[in-house]
Amino acid sequence: MIRGYPEKVSREGAPIPRASGNPRNLAAAFPIPIAAFASGRRTPWIAVALRVMAPWRGAPSCRTRMGQGGTWPGLAGLMAGILASAVVLRGAVPAAPKPNIVVILTDDQGRGDYGAYGTRDIRTPNIDRIFRDGMTFGNFFANSCVCSPSRAALLTGCYPDRVGVPGVIREETPVDSWGYLSPDVALLPALLKRAGCHTALIGKWHLGIASPNTPNERGFDRFHGFLGDMMDSYTTHRRHGLNLMRRDRETIDPQGHATDLFTDWACDYIGERAKVGGPFFLYLAYNAPHDPIEPPAEWLEKVRRREPGISPKRAALVALIEHLDAGIGKVLATLDRTGLATNTLVIFTSDNGGLLANGANNGPWRGGKQHVYEGGLRVPGAAMFPGRIRPGSRTERMTLTMDIFSTACALHGVTPPAHVDGVSFLPTLLGDPSPSPERDLYFVRREGGKAYGGKTIEAFRRGDWKLVQDSPFAPLELYHLGVDPLERTNLASSETKRVEQLGAGLRLQIQRAGGVPWQPRR
Repeated sequence: MIRGYPEKVSREGAPIPRASGNPRNLAAAFPIPIAAFASGRRTPWIAVALRVMAPWRGAPSCRTRMGQGGTWPGLAGLMAGILASAVVLRGAVPAAPKPNIVVILTDDQGRGDYGAYGTRDIRTPNIDRIFRDGMTFGNFFANSCVCSPSRAALLTGCYPDRVGVPGVIREETPVDSWGYLSPDVALLPALLKRAGCHTALIGKWHLGIASPNTPNERGFDRFHGFLGDMMDSYTTHRRHGLNLMRRDRETIDPQGHATDLFTDWACDYIGERAKVGGPFFLYLAYNAPHDPIEPPAEWLEKVRRREPGISPKRAALVALIEHLDAGIGKVLATLDRTGLATNTLVIFTSDNGGLLANGANNGPWRGGKQHVYEGGLRVPGAAMFPGRIRPGSRTERMTLTMDIFSTACALHGVTPPAHVDGVSFLPTLLGDPSPSPERDLYFVRREGGKAYGGKTIEAFRRGDWKLVQDSPFAPLELYHLGVDPLERTNLASSETKRVEQLGAGLRLQIQRAGGVPWQPRR
């Protein structure tokens, strides 16, 4: 496990709920069985009994004193009592409602660009709340160092080149488009709909602007947002002069800053679902803090007054992120106000590292957006689920964007397709201390222009060893992240056998994606 750089996350928060005689406290005390109820699965009651008994296993008062004249009934008696209570509870307590899921994805937010990380020139109390009241992921990685591939990974559970998205999709400029989402792959909203979820995307899509790859066609019941990659302006909402703002299939031309629009639409959606009832999956994909860096004037002025000496470039980015944070606060407040927060898993992360040219803070790690060094891949990661996730908890589990797919499926008892690469981190959220599964990690980006020539850059990680080719025209580099997390010492020339081993693993990943087209038929 790589040695992480821990955030300065507050450990203050609500006390951990304890078991009591009130059945409503069972979700906090015994989250795995209750999670099974929420997903609609049948739970073996012997498993419930064993989970309930776990804290007392081995205690002297629970040992059977056979042959010692004792009268304590021992383990069998205790199990019988628990099973009897379970039967009563099953008949008396209705199944808990299926949980809601809100995934908040920011755009180009650096690993260190939020207050809970410990960065002093930025104030993000609402993002920090998710870290404080939930679980911090010390090793959360985007599936790619640019937008479209990470978004494809989130919604398919696969490495992005295996679903046709090795690079940024720019269908409005086809000669510079480096991906095409495979029409044959089932997306997360389509799977969750089968489990009874209403599904919505508010914000940035960036996986195609035309049929068959529009949000409603790919499984979302509701789409209210922007089809394209980046906006030429947060207030005009155009890209290359095209209006790509939609409400479902209808072209719209709303007024206002895009961050405020996406926030208001998300709050409206949550309010609507509170009235209608039933579980929902909300994918809230802000386009902030992607460039152009256009914070509202009053937010920029506030940062300038508070942070004397801050550079103009950094001030603008901080203001844009703080404005974004305020929007996230409104969304969380709407969950609270509607009473939905207690049954909603909120996951927060970014699609890739921050762009250094815009003044982003990626912590101590090397590089940023567009690069497969750690600074381009490491992103903020946190999850909050009142009563299920222990406030102030932390995991060093190796987690990728594509794991969100499998986690959402697990929460609703949906079996993911056999081909997915993502691994559910639901057990980790619910307090299972088991280590993360051993697996190779693979990162890819295809791009055009003179710097890339339509070719790919890759990184491949096995344990603490990482193989990097950050330019298609550069030699392979090798780093041991366990002793060199900042990627300062290239060991490729002295560890040739290791380069061969990891190179073989990298080539296997490239071959796995080789049969998937990444361009539409013309």
